[in-house]
Amino acid sequence: MVLGIGCDIIEIERIKKSMEKDSFLCRYFTDREIELINKKAFRAAGNFCAKEAVVKAFGTGFGNISPKDIEVLRKSSGAPYVILHEKALSEFERLGASNIFISISHSKETAMAYVVLEK
Repeated sequence: MVLGIGCDIIEIERIKKSMEKDSFLCRYFTDREIELINKKAFRAAGNFCAKEAVVKAFGTGFGNISPKDIEVLRKSSGAPYVILHEKALSEFERLGASNIFISISHSKETAMAYVVLEK
């Protein structure tokens, strides 16, 4: 059963400008995500959208959930997956969710992510 869906889109250039500040990556991404991003703005934009899409699927927005509570990594195949921590994990459990399906895509100018929360 689908509990929620979330979608987000952002201009890659906006994230690229934000990455000029050292604090940006540390504020929004875990160490493993920063390693994955590897200074590539399109990857940071995709992960940023993924985090937004997750909280939209929760129906909460960020509110009390930190962006770092939602970790977006990649399988060896390149497919993205989500690991939840702290308040994001608590919300997932509160909703009775069992799975998160995620897709991330980008063009030259934009990145987007789509999430389905399943029970």
